[in-house]
Amino acid sequence: MAMKVRAAVAHRQKVPLTIETLDLDGPRAGEVLVELKASGLCHSDLSLFDGSRDWTDYPLLPGHEGAGVVLECGAGVTSVKPGDHVIPVAIPECGECPACRSTVTNLCDHYFQPWPRRPFSLDGRPVRAFCELGTFASHIVVRETQVCRIRKDVPLETVCCLACAGATGIGAAAYTARVAPGTTVVVFGLGGIGTNVVDGARICGAARIIGVDTNTAREASSRLAGVTDFINPRQVDDVVGHIREITGGGADYSFECVGSAELWRQAVECTRIGWGMAVMVGVPPSVETVAFRPRSILEGRRIMGSYLGNVKTRTELPQLVEWFVEGKLSLDQLVTHRISLDQINSGFDLLKQGSALRSVIVY
Repeated sequence: MAMKVRAAVAHRQKVPLTIETLDLDGPRAGEVLVELKASGLCHSDLSLFDGSRDWTDYPLLPGHEGAGVVLECGAGVTSVKPGDHVIPVAIPECGECPACRSTVTNLCDHYFQPWPRRPFSLDGRPVRAFCELGTFASHIVVRETQVCRIRKDVPLETVCCLACAGATGIGAAAYTARVAPGTTVVVFGLGGIGTNVVDGARICGAARIIGVDTNTAREASSRLAGVTDFINPRQVDDVVGHIREITGGGADYSFECVGSAELWRQAVECTRIGWGMAVMVGVPPSVETVAFRPRSILEGRRIMGSYLGNVKTRTELPQLVEWFVEGKLSLDQLVTHRISLDQINSGFDLLKQGSALRSVIVY
């Protein structure tokens, strides 16, 4: 049964989102209707309408970081039921493909296969939902393989951030790099993603966590998450040399959380010869080319990519919720602004200005 929902829609690049009333088709076999309670604002959503990313499939419903309650299930759905609290996830976990059966990746084969279904429409025209989610709407219809059931006693307006910022950052340290206890970590960029990398490194037992950011306002929040040393690159002549000096030869791990080719070079060079690991978390613009000094790799360093923190979205994400309940995560400090759907463009302005770690829409 179709329903009307309010949503923030992108119609083209370099134009603010507009609030529209969309038609939402009911769940079919293998699908779930979710009433969203909250949705976080992410740079990945911003790139869909600020001109920084090539995208042509409009109208588009952005949003991929949310949490809500299951209202209805289509035929054949067995893993969730009405009333369950869930986090919709960008990467499916079917549990059956070679990737899901492996222990080395979270990139389910179905993630790379087109899903032709378009549950949303505007005036009879299909509307694409980003990541097949579209959490900038009050209700969504998604595949069963894209919802993660969680415990009911956690605040959805906070744990919604685990769907992207939390999984991406915490997972990069805990599941991709598998940071070893007693080691030294450098995090380039201390926004929503970088702050969660700090959380993950601290949970893994890192002895020293060095945060690098040009925004001095990020120092206080990052230290609450676990940063032991803060570096403003504008206040040192050579960031790489400075990190090598204060670590006695380089860090054991580095994480680039901005999406900059130059920072990627620095992230590699600041790690220790022989075993340093640099993890790519940020997404550089498609026009950028990342270049490394050949010997920086020949000297024994490793480069890793991390997509949504290598967290298996339905079976491992609940562990992050448990860490939140146990007080191990700084999610409460991560959510700096709570806004309404009508304030979404102002929320993205805060994100662009660096004034917010995470703004969350509360429905």
